[in-house]
Amino acid sequence: MLKKQAVASLGHRGLLMPVWVKAALAANDRLKVYLTVLQASALRAAHPDREPPDLSNELRAAGLEAAGWLHDMPAAASEVDGTLLLPELPALVSALSEDLAVMARPVLEACTDDVEPHARVGHWQDWLAGLKGEQLDRAQLRSLTHGQRHGDDSLHLLVMDLHKAINRLSAELASEVIDGAHVWQIDEADRACIRAFMRGLNRTAPLKFDHPGLDTAATRDGARLLLQNDIGTNDAHVLVIQVEDRHISLTYSDLHRSRFAFFQAMLGPLGGIWSGVESRQTAELNEGKAYTVGTVRFEPETDAALEATLEGIGARIVYLIDWNRARKRLLHFVDKVGAVAVLTAAAEAEAGHMGWLKAGGEHLIWQAMQDVDQGAFRIGDRLDEVLGAEGARHFLVDVLVRSSEALRRGEPAALLADEARMLLSRMVHQRGAGFDLLEEHAAWCHALAQGVSDVLLLGHDGLRDAAADLAARAKAWERRADHLVMQARQEAERRPRLAPVVQLLSLSDDVADALEEASFLMGLVADHHQQGWNAEVRQALSRLAQTVLQAVQEHVKALAIARTLDHASETNDTDAFLAATWNVVRAEKQCDELLRHARREILRSVHDAPALMLANDLALSLELASDRLLAAGYALRALVLDQSAKGA
Repeated sequence: MLKKQAVASLGHRGLLMPVWVKAALAANDRLKVYLTVLQASALRAAHPDREPPDLSNELRAAGLEAAGWLHDMPAAASEVDGTLLLPELPALVSALSEDLAVMARPVLEACTDDVEPHARVGHWQDWLAGLKGEQLDRAQLRSLTHGQRHGDDSLHLLVMDLHKAINRLSAELASEVIDGAHVWQIDEADRACIRAFMRGLNRTAPLKFDHPGLDTAATRDGARLLLQNDIGTNDAHVLVIQVEDRHISLTYSDLHRSRFAFFQAMLGPLGGIWSGVESRQTAELNEGKAYTVGTVRFEPETDAALEATLEGIGARIVYLIDWNRARKRLLHFVDKVGAVAVLTAAAEAEAGHMGWLKAGGEHLIWQAMQDVDQGAFRIGDRLDEVLGAEGARHFLVDVLVRSSEALRRGEPAALLADEARMLLSRMVHQRGAGFDLLEEHAAWCHALAQGVSDVLLLGHDGLRDAAADLAARAKAWERRADHLVMQARQEAERRPRLAPVVQLLSLSDDVADALEEASFLMGLVADHHQQGWNAEVRQALSRLAQTVLQAVQEHVKALAIARTLDHASETNDTDAFLAATWNVVRAEKQCDELLRHARREILRSVHDAPALMLANDLALSLELASDRLLAAGYALRALVLDQSAKGA
């Protein structure tokens, strides 16, 4: 007779509850693996061309590595007229029935026979007993695997509900509490691991504020320490950790595939290796809403590394609570990738998103957008359309971090709303009503100027090939610069305040046109039209091109400073901006002198008519670029001074 049976025969059934709970937790792990294998088998049968998933780690974590029939079941599955054929179905049904009884026992023993769990468990035991043969139709498959609360019951839902009930029993059974974790029947050596996990959990747990969740239970099952955390209120949102001989196995389940991927990324720095995750995304089952399960293993080499890994895992769990709700709210302002990036950055800053949700969430942002400078936003505008993708993400992360800090300090919501409005106003100003477009356009001008200057620095032998290559690339660069001007004009139709930017971009585009013309003329060198271009001619043209390049660089510098200037800017910043613009003026005057010098050298050295015309036109195009750059520089100064005056 087993020990637990002996205790039961003596009438001390209450003493068995910890044993039953341990057995139930192990049965829960096995039941989830059975259902996972069943889903993988259905997917393999529907798509026989796909490789069956490797579930070795999941089987090993549940103690089922010896069950070869489970490992082979997906490969042996097939489908005929919508019916799933499984040669190992009788063995699977038997395993489901046996472990369902083991899992349900502590829950049923804790309540009277007339309450719901008894009838529900009895129904599914009878239902499993009625499955005969090696076939499952679609309705039967759905009854086993679906996780939808609004509809018929399923074995999957029962397993999830029993698991939650067992977690509650675990807390009641705990013989002690270690840093908030309910524990029982552990070894002395387990305490360090439990404390490490709870150290990380407790460090970030305040970020959930009054949201339920993060209850932790710990016990020992043979050679394994078990740590379980219920995360939140979601049915399928459970995390189980097994620790054995410095090996950590973490099994995580989630109804939202995107949140699962987020948690994978969050655990990445800890060095875990995941297995079988993609095969859990079974869109063909449960209308594409089947929960995702995965197992990640960590192999720390020292006790210190073991505790650091457990602490790191514990610290990251809070960011899963209401993650999908926060992601959906952020989609009002950025795209899907941007929303995840914001949540990731907020988690890495140990701020999270719950503070933002409690402070008003999307309404906090909408109010700031409504109150910011008139004309910056119009109805229907998304935040990243005005600030750009990076600017919008930066602003949202800042708001999430400040929301968390403000709520933890007990500051009023009105103060947080003011901070959000001021931050957005500053971002809009730094965006400079289109400074991203201006800087990108200036970058293409710089590429053109750099290309001409680099080619002219080459010796006679390499000049021809480099000139041909430059002419081809320059045309594409100039087209991209043109596209930015068209983009600005389209945006200005929606936001009239961008009109000064369009004007400045148009002037800057004249610079690009002149430099592209210079690049084209350089391309004619490839056609042997540079007869008589001696070292003095090339040097004169090169000095002219280098001066134009320096002027473009000063213009780029002025733009970078200008986007941050306002009436409250430091004197050093203002001086640096003015110095950069005056350097453009000086460069233009220098180009006038260099053009005259180049003409003297060309007329003195070049006697071939085509070569003379080519050299002269090239010099004129470079000097014209400096003239156009001077006009753009004056327009930039006027724009900045006007914005500063309005800000004052």
